Amino acid sequence: MRLKTVGFTMAAIIIAGAAAIVGVAQYWPSNNGGAQPPAAVSSPALPSSSGSGSSGATSLSSACLPAAEIYDQLRPAVVEITSTEQGRSPFGPSGQSAGSGIVIDEQGTILTNNHVVADATNLEVTFSDDTTASAQVVGTDPGSDLAVIRADVSGQKLTPAPLGDSDAIDVGDPVLTIGNPFELEGTLTQGIVSATGRTFSGGQGTRPIRDMIQTDAAVNPGNSGGPLIDCRGEVIGVNTALENPTGQDVNVGIAFAVPINTAKRFLPDMTAGETVSHPWLGIAGEDVTPALAGDLHLSVQSGAYVTIVSAGSPAQRAGLRGAFGSESEAARSGSQPEGGGDVIVAVDGHDITSVDELASYLDAEKKIGDTLTLKVIRGEQEVTLDVTLAEWPT
Repeated sequence: MRLKTVGFTMAAIIIAGAAAIVGVAQYWPSNNGGAQPPAAVSSPALPSSSGSGSSGATSLSSACLPAAEIYDQLRPAVVEITSTEQGRSPFGPSGQSAGSGIVIDEQGTILTNNHVVADATNLEVTFSDDTTASAQVVGTDPGSDLAVIRADVSGQKLTPAPLGDSDAIDVGDPVLTIGNPFELEGTLTQGIVSATGRTFSGGQGTRPIRDMIQTDAAVNPGNSGGPLIDCRGEVIGVNTALENPTGQDVNVGIAFAVPINTAKRFLPDMTAGETVSHPWLGIAGEDVTPALAGDLHLSVQSGAYVTIVSAGSPAQRAGLRGAFGSESEAARSGSQPEGGGDVIVAVDGHDITSVDELASYLDAEKKIGDTLTLKVIRGEQEVTLDVTLAEWPT
């Protein structure tokens, strides 16, 4: 059973299902954390904020730079971030971890992953010339695993990285990464864009990150927060997660980056010192296919079949119905119950054919407190429900 979430709080069963199909992934650093499985691959979104562009191949053919030249230009914009977590012990810090970051202005503002800096009591940034500076977290977007920190760089000249357009990339485009895997500072690796539009879930109760870029460029623990770079020398993603089927925290040729357009969308809020929140609907579901429609005797051939509605969620308050009564019931079941779940076929007048289309529409077009109108097929009946979105629970 392969389920996907749209703002669902209890994701254990969904993650377990996805892990059985796709494998297990691991967030890089900060504390050598446990395995984190990626959710299922997403479908093309409604008005999505990212995707594969048609103009990429044309511009790439005439604009690609040698890897050595890109490295020379971008290396000064990539930093190592050392995070110290202070425990309750009187004997000092509980541990240190290292990740990477991207300088985005001359004032010391650095873009990185939220998991690189989360829970840190002390941050130190090391630049390419080996100078160091203390840093503070400015703003975060935990739902997208992004954060902005600012280093104390009075009088120091910095080289910001140019931020590109992740919508313009195509599968097969060459890419580079620069980062600090295993604390090997300034490591360059090369690969291609292996896929776009991937969806990654970082663990139970976390918001799935959609439209991620998949690459086979070698990335390892310590690359978190560093740049994924196109062959023009522009940052197109923030390296975030890797596939980890063996549990050994090493590269197997599949890694994921948050698109830079996602980061650019929320950079103004993060640099202003805010914690970015995302709208929450509160369902888990499965894409309706002709096969699923036949198995469950559904009256439609496409849409988002609602399997679970989270208790206390906006979806529950609006009266949306799931096939299972609870997460535990879904966990015990080896198959979908016949009927019982609503099928969402349109949102705000836009037809949808998958769970990810619905989720991408919410991410791109809606904010907390907005009301959306769902067209739902319930058995043989068409039902219209108005849902007021809430904030993703923490």
